[in-house]
Amino acid sequence: MTKRKSALSDRHKKILEVLEHHQTDVGYPPSIREIGKAAGISSTSVVNYYLNQLEEMNYIERDRKISRGVRLIKSASGQIKDFTESVKQVVDDLIQIPLVGAIGASLPVPTPSSDFNYYDPESSVDVARSLLPERDRGDDLYALEVDGDSMIDAMVNDGDIVIMKYTQEVRNGEMVAVRLVDKDETTLKFFFKENGGVRLQPANPTMEPIIVDDPASVLIQGKVVLVIRQVPGSPI
Repeated sequence: MTKRKSALSDRHKKILEVLEHHQTDVGYPPSIREIGKAAGISSTSVVNYYLNQLEEMNYIERDRKISRGVRLIKSASGQIKDFTESVKQVVDDLIQIPLVGAIGASLPVPTPSSDFNYYDPESSVDVARSLLPERDRGDDLYALEVDGDSMIDAMVNDGDIVIMKYTQEVRNGEMVAVRLVDKDETTLKFFFKENGGVRLQPANPTMEPIIVDDPASVLIQGKVVLVIRQVPGSPI
């Protein structure tokens, strides 16, 4: 019987470095996609292949029933790591929110058929429950990636992630995702109902508001309850 190779490859070591960084500096394990991005591996199946090997070699433990269920128990140098309680507490606080598409934050963009409807289980955002307002911790949340810079004065930049709550009832001044029915386009703006119509106000002094005379042609997709700012080069 052939003895299984137990030496760590450069790719094994890189994955262990990613795990150690996340559990030490970030405070919780990375997702499969985050591991792949940080380690330069484009395929999630390849990441899983190496994780399975590291598990057999007793460098990590895995719980495949939960998101981010990878725990480092030994570094590439052989140093024993014990993140059991701290990782468990943080992971227990995380909720998984589907990332369902992109939303225009400049000019309205055409609505792809996938927006607001499609959910790839691997495309999700993990958010600490404690960051969300208590009233907004239900199962009616979804995430969108911001495309554009019309909301920069509201601290929402191109590439950021907005956590949305499904609702069609919003108050003036709330930041909302809307679909302009007549044009089949979507946009992210501040909402104001006034003068019998709707004003969709950008947070960028170089851009004009969108004025819609017929409120029935503005379909509200949800309101923003949290903004996740993306550091350049960081994974979602």
